[in-house]
Amino acid sequence: MSNQKNDFSKWYIDTIQKADLMDYTPVRGCIAFKPDGYEIWEHIQAEMDRRFKETGHRNAYFPMLIPESFFQKEKDHIEGFSPELPWVTEAAGEKLEERLALRPTSETMIGHLYSDWVKSYRDLPVLINQWANVFRWEKKTLPFIRTSEFLWQEGHTAHVDEEEAREETMQMLNIYKEVVEELLAIPVYDGQKTPSERFAGAVDTYSIEAMMKDGKAVQAGTSHYLGTKFAEAFDIKYLTKENRQIRPHYFMGNFNASNRFRHHGAR
Repeated sequence: MSNQKNDFSKWYIDTIQKADLMDYTPVRGCIAFKPDGYEIWEHIQAEMDRRFKETGHRNAYFPMLIPESFFQKEKDHIEGFSPELPWVTEAAGEKLEERLALRPTSETMIGHLYSDWVKSYRDLPVLINQWANVFRWEKKTLPFIRTSEFLWQEGHTAHVDEEEAREETMQMLNIYKEVVEELLAIPVYDGQKTPSERFAGAVDTYSIEAMMKDGKAVQAGTSHYLGTKFAEAFDIKYLTKENRQIRPHYFMGNFNASNRFRHHGAR
């Protein structure tokens, strides 16, 4: 067993392998969760899910494959994910008319569907959560820290105005912090990300950050206020009580398992 002071990365790999939490697979950057490793995620998921439902959220599931045209509707979004997107270009021996991305997140697909689901103030708020897997083709990977496929939670909610959406953003950030600190006994810092680290397409991004023993911070959960950007991109409008057509405001939050935790140098 290596010494964490001398070689933290090797010590980390040795530890999770000795604990029998995971195994490598033939697909670069993708791991298998062994039962003990997956059970940890199940406990986290259960605690999160209970808190989400207590605040009025319901679970749904959306397709893994997303048409390329959906990404083109929100320019900042595709620019943020473009280098990491794996594409499906052929099926059943035939070339597809349009490339399909393996989802990096689901807001483009959800935005497309919300344009049909949200028509009136009576339809709001939409409080939907999804437990899923997502893909980001990483050049450098590390099990449970940064992998090409990972398990996660993504909340996608729509609200009548900015105030309500921002309340949702902070409520979810506090839930992430509560679960990490109270269930996992990991202290975190919470706060707003800088513009350069903001989620592609967001107005404001907030996160919880945990400090590692090598002096780096781990982004352990993110909560985003998206404003009306995706409502504009996907032409989502609702009729107010005063019979005015306006756009809803959006929130998106993410918590990860095989964890695209972002690794930052200590500041």
